[in-house]
Amino acid sequence: MNRRKKIKDILTKRIKQANLKANPKKAKPKYISKAERAKMEEEATSNPDLVEITTETNDTKDA
Repeated sequence: MNRRKKIKDILTKRIKQANLKANPKKAKPKYISKAERAKMEEEATSNPDLVEITTETNDTKDA
Protein backbone atom coordinates (compact mmCIF):
# COMPACT_ATOMS: atom_id res chain seq x y z
CA MET A 1 0.00 0.00 0.00
CA ASN A 2 2.78 2.45 0.86
CA ARG A 3 4.60 1.73 -2.39
CA ARG A 4 1.44 2.46 -4.40
CA LYS A 5 0.84 5.65 -2.44
CA LYS A 6 4.38 6.86 -3.07
CA ILE A 7 4.13 6.16 -6.79
CA LYS A 8 0.73 7.85 -6.99
CA ASP A 9 2.02 10.89 -5.10
CA ILE A 10 5.03 11.19 -7.40
CA LEU A 11 2.89 10.95 -10.52
CA THR A 12 0.28 13.44 -9.29
CA LYS A 13 3.07 15.86 -8.36
CA ARG A 14 4.51 15.58 -11.88
CA ILE A 15 1.08 16.11 -13.43
CA LYS A 16 0.48 19.22 -11.30
CA GLN A 17 3.87 20.66 -12.25
CA ALA A 18 3.22 19.99 -15.95
CA ASN A 19 -0.19 21.68 -15.73
CA LEU A 20 1.27 24.72 -13.96
CA LYS A 21 4.01 25.03 -16.57
CA ALA A 22 1.54 24.68 -19.45
CA ASN A 23 -0.99 27.13 -17.94
CA PRO A 24 0.86 29.74 -15.88
CA LYS A 25 -0.99 32.41 -13.97
CA LYS A 26 -1.22 35.65 -15.88
CA ALA A 27 -0.80 37.94 -12.88
CA LYS A 28 2.37 39.61 -14.08
CA PRO A 29 2.46 41.65 -17.27
CA LYS A 30 4.66 40.38 -20.06
CA TYR A 31 8.27 41.59 -19.84
CA ILE A 32 9.21 44.33 -22.28
CA SER A 33 12.91 44.84 -22.84
CA LYS A 34 14.57 48.21 -22.44
CA ALA A 35 15.12 48.46 -26.20
CA GLU A 36 11.45 47.72 -26.89
CA ARG A 37 10.35 50.32 -24.34
CA ALA A 38 12.64 52.90 -25.99
CA LYS A 39 11.24 52.00 -29.40
CA MET A 40 7.65 52.32 -28.15
CA GLU A 41 8.45 55.67 -26.53
CA GLU A 42 10.03 56.91 -29.75
CA GLU A 43 6.97 55.87 -31.74
CA ALA A 44 4.72 57.59 -29.22
CA THR A 45 6.63 60.85 -29.53
CA SER A 46 6.57 60.69 -33.33
CA ASN A 47 2.81 59.94 -33.35
CA PRO A 48 1.12 62.01 -30.60
CA ASP A 49 -2.33 60.95 -31.88
CA LEU A 50 -1.71 57.38 -30.70
CA VAL A 51 -0.88 58.54 -27.18
CA GLU A 52 -4.15 60.46 -26.91
CA ILE A 53 -6.18 57.50 -28.12
CA THR A 54 -4.59 55.08 -25.67
CA THR A 55 -5.05 57.43 -22.70
CA GLU A 56 -8.68 58.01 -23.65
CA THR A 57 -9.40 54.28 -23.84
CA ASN A 58 -7.72 53.70 -20.48
CA ASP A 59 -9.80 56.46 -18.90
CA THR A 60 -13.05 55.01 -20.21
CA LYS A 61 -12.18 51.57 -18.78
CA ASP A 62 -11.75 53.02 -15.31
CA ALA A 63 -15.04 54.93 -15.42
